[in-house]
Amino acid sequence: MPDREMPTMPKSPAALVDRFRAILDRYPDAQQRQMFGYPAAFVGGNMATSLFADRWIVRLPADEVDGAKAAGADDFEPMPGRSMKGFVAVPADDVGDDARIAGWVERGLAVAAAMPAKQPKKAPKKK
Repeated sequence: MPDREMPTMPKSPAALVDRFRAILDRYPDAQQRQMFGYPAAFVGGNMATSLFADRWIVRLPADEVDGAKAAGADDFEPMPGRSMKGFVAVPADDVGDDARIAGWVERGLAVAAAMPAKQPKKAPKKK
C-alpha cells in the first residue's frame, strides 16, 4: 500500500488562542482542554466551541445553522468538502468584538449543556 500524505493541520495563531482562553475564562462551567491540538471548551463532555486553524468554531442546533450562515457564519469543514453538521465557523469580524463573540459562545455552551452528559470512558485494564 503506498504511503499516504497526512493532511496538515496548521496551528491557531497565538493571539487567537489567547483570545479564546480569555473569553472562555468568563464561563466557569465550561471545561477547557485540547482537541486535536486546538483549544476547545466542553460542557458535560460535549464540545461547545473550539478553534480550528485560524477559525473559531461553535456548535449550534440544526435549526439555527441556516440563520447563522445568513448572518455571516461559514460551514465548518475540517476536511475540504466535508462539513461538520451542527457546527459553524464564526464570522471573523465577530471574533474581535466582545459582545458578538460572547453571543456565539453562549449559544454553543447552551447547546452542549442541553445534550446528555457523556460518561467518562473507563481506562482499559492493564495485563
